[in-house]
Amino acid sequence: MISQKLKETVESPSSGVIRKMFEEGAALKAKFGADKVFDFSIGNPDLDPPQKVLDAIKEVTAEESHLCHGYMPNAGYPETRKAMALKTEKEQGVPVNFENVVMAVGAAGALNVVMKTLLNQDDEVIVPCPYFAEYDHYIKNHGGNIIRVGTKPDFGLDAKVIKDSLSEKTAAVLINSPNNPSGRIYTEEEIDSVVKVLNEHGEKTGRYPYLICDEPYRAITYNNKKVVPVFPKYENCVIVTSFAKNLSLPGERIGYLCLNPACKESKDFIAAAIFATRTLGYVNAPAFFQKVIAKSWDAECDYSLYEKRRNEICQIMDETGYEYVVPEGAFYLFVKVPEKWGNDDMAFVNHLKTFNILCAPGCSFGGKGYFRISYCVSEQTILNSKEAFKQANKWGEIWKF
Repeated sequence: MISQKLKETVESPSSGVIRKMFEEGAALKAKFGADKVFDFSIGNPDLDPPQKVLDAIKEVTAEESHLCHGYMPNAGYPETRKAMALKTEKEQGVPVNFENVVMAVGAAGALNVVMKTLLNQDDEVIVPCPYFAEYDHYIKNHGGNIIRVGTKPDFGLDAKVIKDSLSEKTAAVLINSPNNPSGRIYTEEEIDSVVKVLNEHGEKTGRYPYLICDEPYRAITYNNKKVVPVFPKYENCVIVTSFAKNLSLPGERIGYLCLNPACKESKDFIAAAIFATRTLGYVNAPAFFQKVIAKSWDAECDYSLYEKRRNEICQIMDETGYEYVVPEGAFYLFVKVPEKWGNDDMAFVNHLKTFNILCAPGCSFGGKGYFRISYCVSEQTILNSKEAFKQANKWGEIWKF
């Protein structure tokens, strides 16, 4: 028999709903034609990788040195870790030693390493809603419990609700900025407020929760918005990220974690993280793309097309009667389910399917009553969806009530 716990998770209506919709979209396109299906289900970046990345791929492909495809230290190639340390220095504004970097199989792999490193059985991880749906599984994988907390009406961090949720079992607070699914970038004031309550909690209990910053969308921002550096603000802080979104390499599964060098238990943390890469079964991040990223991590990218698409889908929502908060980064729009649907986002996204629109339900992100539009799709898909969104709102009113 398979694990009963896993069986129940797999069979849950909200489990893997985004991936299921992605597969359903392919079937609909085969049936009706790609131009008649509006698939906004998955965050699969459709910009091509920059030329510097493509050139690095060719260069690494041509390498024929002895053992070039062999094992390396579990934490990754030293030269790759040094490149990631330099990248983090530029983002955080503080010196970073490469020994504080551990390469991983994407940000997902890095998050699992961090959870395995930090969590004792039944420890708690506080996560502001809405949040990336897989966080539930990553935390549960390692015996932890997710503590979901609310955010402000504009999806900003609310330090008070985080403070009220802290306990002696709190191992970490996990934030994602720019946020998937809302596109919200947390302000410096919000980060400072959270840091203050974490420090107060640490002084009171002796346990300073880690602040885990999941930042795969860090570079994709609009209107000159910037993601706030956290290393100068809080010692127990770890960055988790990847090159899936900013360099359009989701299938290559390359990412890393970087621990704040000011962390007092950095040696123990990194030693545990390196050990976790082995026990989680992937041993080390892929050698090939470690070499590619070391040569091309600083490739220049133009995200203006994402911003243009954001503006286009927002205009369509305005014209067809949907409410939303304008995203400041990433490539998602989190839209409020029309009031007549009584907050039932799962029913509404199923209704959208009848108009060949595929979106993810908000309940998968801890955001019941919303649905997510992923606008990293062709402009034609966005522009052609207008009438379908209009009809979905109109006909929902007629037949649901």
